[in-house]
Amino acid sequence: MSNGAQALMKTLVNAGVDVCFTNPGTSEMHFVAALDSEPKMRAVLALFEGVATGAADGYARMADKPAATLLHLGCGLGNGLANLHNARKGKVPVVNIVGDHATYHTRFDAQLQSDIETVARNVSPGFVRTSQSTAELSRDAADAIVAARGLPGQVATLILPADVSWGEGGVAAVVPPMPQPPVADDAAVQAVAQAVRSGGKVALLLGGRALREPSLLAAAQIAAHSSVKLLAETFPTRLERGAGLPAWSASPTWPSSRACSSRTLTTSSWSMPRPPCPFLHIPTRRATWFPTAAPYIPCPAPSRTPRAACKSWRAPWVPTVWRPLWPRPAALGARVAASSPPKKPARPLATCCPPTPSWWTRPSPPG
Repeated sequence: MSNGAQALMKTLVNAGVDVCFTNPGTSEMHFVAALDSEPKMRAVLALFEGVATGAADGYARMADKPAATLLHLGCGLGNGLANLHNARKGKVPVVNIVGDHATYHTRFDAQLQSDIETVARNVSPGFVRTSQSTAELSRDAADAIVAARGLPGQVATLILPADVSWGEGGVAAVVPPMPQPPVADDAAVQAVAQAVRSGGKVALLLGGRALREPSLLAAAQIAAHSSVKLLAETFPTRLERGAGLPAWSASPTWPSSRACSSRTLTTSSWSMPRPPCPFLHIPTRRATWFPTAAPYIPCPAPSRTPRAACKSWRAPWVPTVWRPLWPRPAALGARVAASSPPKKPARPLATCCPPTPSWWTRPSPPG
């Protein structure tokens, strides 16, 4: 019969969560033993909680699937909060497992006892749960996985008391497959298409999966045959760049930016539920970087694949065959080579560096 930690491990690997970045303590020893006994799970030990959470953030961004973390009590969670905050803002799927004292030991208020749920809500506003029994642990883990990998992604924190981890009778839970993203309603798509056809100053604000190559190329087809300006969120989850991909501008972050100062601007957002705002507010500036009178049309929802929406906006007023506004890789290399100035011969080191000042010279030892 499996204990709670072993059942939790089976639940994770069966759902495709097969990498766990850890900085454990004594309360998590049964979970660590389960890590060693599960060949499908890769455990990565970090010497600091911020390294574990930062590695989980980066892994999940690039692998397009949740990463797991294992932290020690509220103190360990506090040490890893900075990179979990980045994961939250980047909408990155992370299953954040935090060990805790045994449920019957919390009443003694031990030296490292803390309110873990309150700390966790700063980075996991959508899912924080303390498992209360071994029988419920696997189901709680399944709910955390579903919450983490649901579009657009989030940090889901599961608090694991020590006695729930070592208790016998654990059974792995089945995690349901991810549902297909819902389709945006026709009214929202038509509103964006009408804004693009209006001829005014329109900006498409790209975020989330809209910054992958297929959606970037689809958005470029609109921009190539209209006055639309392509903007990207400042800190995206993942951004694909390189030769052959369209150019875009980052959305402003400073309140005095004039990037979107026109009063006739209409923005259309992908995978972002609300308009972006500056990092801070200055009393003499607006609270947002585009005019308040400009309509903001969120389309599609953060849970929808943006490429299909872009194709809906493109037809029939944007031709399918189009000439890109940027050079292809071969032409780009030739243009860079032709425009680069010839390299100057390297100067001798003596002519490049000033002489060492006398006050810097260490005096010779006596004798």
